[in-house]
Amino acid sequence: MISKEMNKNLSINGGIREAFNEARRQKALYGDENVYDLSIGNPSAPVPRKVTEVLKDFCGKKELDHQYMCESGYEEVREKIADHLNQKYNTGYGINNIIMTNGVAGGINIVLRALLNPGDEVIIFRPYYPAYKGFVENWQGKIVEVNPKEDFQPDFEDLEHKITIRTKVVIVNSPHNPTGVIYTKETAAKISEILKSKQKEYGHAICLLSDEPYRDLVYIEEELPWWPDFYRNTIVSYSFSKSLSLAGERIGYLTIPTEVEDSENVIKAVRLAMGRLGFVNAPALFQRIVGECIDEQVDLEYYAKNRQILYGTLKQCGYECIEPKGAFYIFVKAPDNNEERFLELARKRHLIFVGGSSFGYSGYVRLSFCCKYEVLQRATDALKHLADDCRLTAS
Repeated sequence: MISKEMNKNLSINGGIREAFNEARRQKALYGDENVYDLSIGNPSAPVPRKVTEVLKDFCGKKELDHQYMCESGYEEVREKIADHLNQKYNTGYGINNIIMTNGVAGGINIVLRALLNPGDEVIIFRPYYPAYKGFVENWQGKIVEVNPKEDFQPDFEDLEHKITIRTKVVIVNSPHNPTGVIYTKETAAKISEILKSKQKEYGHAICLLSDEPYRDLVYIEEELPWWPDFYRNTIVSYSFSKSLSLAGERIGYLTIPTEVEDSENVIKAVRLAMGRLGFVNAPALFQRIVGECIDEQVDLEYYAKNRQILYGTLKQCGYECIEPKGAFYIFVKAPDNNEERFLELARKRHLIFVGGSSFGYSGYVRLSFCCKYEVLQRATDALKHLADDCRLTAS
């Protein structure tokens, strides 16, 4: 009954799904308090108070509109978002430059649907969010992977080599899942320089699609690059999933600047894709809520505290990893480069991680620190015992 493509995918047990199922299995056997699930990027920080207050207020209104609207979303909400971006990044956006979406995933899919022809290439940087592959395959595109340097900044020479006449889209993700790395302004400038040169060489536009669900989760003073300032053919996909702890509500937006080549038709095509894919429009209620909470965000100290205890414990025990500057993940090198053995030893200690192979980068594991602080506190002893199991030397 099902398609050959989906049947093939059913047999592939993704690492994130496998970790999720393993955590559920162990919790049923040993109790929630004895299992340390550091696998899933499901935010646990409390929703900002204003979001809750606005939700209660809207739900109490008898005349609240729940009907369809323009596929781009409510004009008054888009206007507020445009004004917010104009103030924050000194841009000149209007409501036509903003399209409300069903989270970042919905936004990325409608952009790819609007831009890709069968066989067009989409460049992603290893390690990468696993769903990118599925998103691109949805529209018969071809994934091309670019390698990182040791600090997980992109390898610019490899990027330049991998761009071909079929390259249509380059996806960047910063702050980064799974490493927590932030692409610097120098990185943004270099990537932009390469793309501009390749556009000129091949005679067609290359879209840079910036995936930004973690933009507001940053633990350093350094200012993040605003990609459209560096490269005119940039589309930004943003989500409130992490910044407002609203992952399950699926609400975000696209920014398509007027400077994007053929922007009028790009905007029309993305809006058309919204309808063709059956999204119709982003959720009406939560469009209105985020419109009232543009300047709100979760208490960053919640994740900063988690980051401190997890990263500190890992380094103390001798694990090899880079300190995350954003998002809520730490990418840890598996002892002896043996990812499967490390995951198995961790499971025996009731520690649940996601293998780096799921992110296109074997020999590592991803740990998430978006869980409750109490979980990380209880996990510290297990991490120390795991280090002993792996014969690591404490620092």
